[in-house]
This record gives sequence, structure tokens and C-alpha cells, in this order.
Amino acid sequence: MNIKTVIVSLTGLLLINLSVSAQKRQTDSTTPLHLMQPDYETPYHKPEKADIVTVLDRVYDNLSATTPTVLVDKTTGEQISDHNDINLNTIFEPGDFRLISYEWGVTYAGMLLATQNTGDPKYAGYTEQRFKFLEDIRPWFIKLDKENQGQRYAMFSVLHPHALDDAGAMCAAMIKAERDGYKGNLDPMIENYIDYISTKQFRLKDGTLARNRPQPNSLWLDDLFMSVPALAQMGKYTGDTKYFDDAVKQVLQFSKRMFNNEKGMFMHGWIQGMDEHPQFHWARANGWAVMTLVELLDVLPQDYKGRDEVLDLLRSHIYGLAKYQSGKGFWHQLIDRNDTYLETSATAIYTYAIAKAINNGYVDAKVYGPVVCLAWNAVATKVNEKGQVEGTCVGTGMGFDPAFYYYRPVNVYAAHGYGPVLLAGAEMIKLVNTHKIEINDSALMFYD
Repeated sequence: MNIKTVIVSLTGLLLINLSVSAQKRQTDSTTPLHLMQPDYETPYHKPEKADIVTVLDRVYDNLSATTPTVLVDKTTGEQISDHNDINLNTIFEPGDFRLISYEWGVTYAGMLLATQNTGDPKYAGYTEQRFKFLEDIRPWFIKLDKENQGQRYAMFSVLHPHALDDAGAMCAAMIKAERDGYKGNLDPMIENYIDYISTKQFRLKDGTLARNRPQPNSLWLDDLFMSVPALAQMGKYTGDTKYFDDAVKQVLQFSKRMFNNEKGMFMHGWIQGMDEHPQFHWARANGWAVMTLVELLDVLPQDYKGRDEVLDLLRSHIYGLAKYQSGKGFWHQLIDRNDTYLETSATAIYTYAIAKAINNGYVDAKVYGPVVCLAWNAVATKVNEKGQVEGTCVGTGMGFDPAFYYYRPVNVYAAHGYGPVLLAGAEMIKLVNTHKIEINDSALMFYD
């Protein structure tokens, strides 16, 4: 190698080193630093309809495969195809989830909304198939009930609801299906559910829906959702304003006792016999509450008495929730305690409720649109390739100490996550289809 070749080689190496050095030394004079890409943990971009549909499809495929509509003998496991053979040993074929739980009432409603906002009939078909299954087997269980009074069986909670959990979400979803043109007749089940809510559930003296657990005369924030959307839907379905009156009353009487105006959120539980009320702002219960408000406003006539108060409460609640969103887009298990874990189902419910509030004109898209985009992007990361929803808190009662909430387990079989993800994705499709969303100076912005 001659001296000229050596000089050229060394010069090339020097230039490469200088280039690498310059890349490492990005300074204010060499680089527009404000355009540097942050290392986001949650994707930071406008959600696209195609990507949202991909998430919805994963959930749909998973649930279609794991929630069969089959009756079997619990002893032998053999399928019961002849309804004449239904007996006390007859059960629903075990799948990953139950078909008649309140969580699945939310899922059925989510499937209906997914069809409305995507135009794909398969989602609503999921709900319609399962409702038709319940409709078809119901008369046979009524016969079984008459022959075995006092005995429990597979459809006992449908014929004899004994808690708001049994009635509210299923009732609301069935009414939505009927309003969407369901080809069948769900009215007998609807009327039975609404009769329980209206006339049989325990109430305080002022008519507020309550429970006698874990303490006598307990208000559970969850019960707003387990009652009000069904009452609201029944008012719309029948035209009878008594259901609207009860729905509005429940919202206002719950909020009078349980809404913290300073924080803009609800406490989880309220006990009539307590002078002081421990305030644990559990995320999913606040989700049920904010979801209740948008569901009620969606069907309540514009000039109805109490509507303005419900709308003001919704705006206060959304304002309060937005303040506590984490930088990853999720909300914490206890909203105002950021050392609790980030929870998926509540985040999905907030996404749905706030997106719906934007779509219906209740709150400003410029203010809250970026909030729900970040929240949806976070939720989407928790739907795995199998279509399972990760990071969802299991069923939770009411507690009066922090450890109770801090250490609740999470599980992909916690049914509470699936309906909210479907609802959130469906409402986000409507949001991105009807709003101008752009990245401006690295930040997500909504424009008129």
C-alpha cells in the first residue's frame, strides 16, 4: 500500500468519525431539537380506523371462539339438543365467560355499537345470536322453574334477578338490540328485568337504589350503571317518562352524596350509618358513573327536567378525570393515587364516555380529543394477539382501606374489560371519522 492510499484511507476514517461525532453532538445550533422524536411508551399518533378495526376484530374473534351457545349436562358433559331434555343438571357449556352476566351485557352493547360505527354486521350478529339463544331456551326453563320451585338452574338469574348486577346491563343491551331491529321478541325478559329494578331492588327512604352489604344501607357507585342506563333505555323504548324520572333522580341523589366537587370524581361507596365517608376513588366505579351519564343524556329529551344538572355533572366529571390521566394514557386503579397500578377496563370506559361526549357535543373536542386518542392508543396495547384484554382488575367489592384496592388482582379472564374495549373502539371510529386531527409542532391537535 503506497503513502497516497494510506492518506486517503485515514482521511475517510476521520470524516466518518467526525460525522458520527456530529450526530452524537446534536446541539441547538446544529439541530431543531423541538422536532426530535420523544421516546413514547404509548404510541403517540392519531388513531386510524383500520387499526381500531384490527383491535375490535381480535376481540370479536376471541369471544366468538370462547363463548359457545350450547347447553350441556353438567355431569356427563353431553350436549343437550332437545329442549325437552332440559333439567336441573343442564348448564351452559363452559366457555371463557358467562353469557348472562352484567359484564356481558356491556359486551353485547359494545358489539351492537361496533356494527353501527363500522357497518360490519358480524359484531351485532354476535349479540343477536346469543339473545336468540336465550329467547329460545327461556320457555323451557320457565317450565323447569314451575316444576322445581326454589331450585336454582342455569337461567335462574334471568327469571329471578336478585341484584341490580343481574338486571341492569343485560336489560339495557336487550332494549338497544330491539331498537336496532332485533328479529325476535326480547320484551318478556326486558319487562322482567325492569320490574326488578323499578319495584323490587332495595332502596333508601328517599328512593335511592341501595344494598345491604357490606354494611346496612350502602350506596355502591357501580349501581348507577347497573340501573340508570336500563331505566333510560326503557323510557326511550316505551315513551313512559316515569323511567326517565327515576333515572335522573338516581343520578342526582347519588351525586349529592358521593361526588367530590373539588376533585371532580366520585367516591366508591357511601354508608348511611357513617358520619365520615372514606373516599376511595376507584377507577372502574368512576367509569361506570361517567358511562351512565353519557348513556342517560343520549336518550333523555333535550328539555327534560334535570337534564342540565346531569350535563353539568358530566362536564365536571370529565374535567376531573382528565387531570389524573397518566403520561402513558391510562388511569390508575385508584385515580388519585399514582402508586397504584394502571388499569385497562377503566381507561377503556373513560375512552368511550369522553369520546361519546365529544361526538355528542357535550365537551370540547380541542380540549378532550387528545386525551381520548392517547387513552385509546394505550388500551390498544393491552389487546394481545389472542384478542385477550390484559391489565383488567378482577371483580371488586367495596373497601375502606387502601390495601383492598392496591392489591386487587388483574387477569385476562376478568370479563369487565371486553365490553368497554368494544365500546371505546366503536366510539373512537366515529370520532376519527368526524373530526380533523393532525400533529402540529409534535402535538396532537383537533381542529374545527
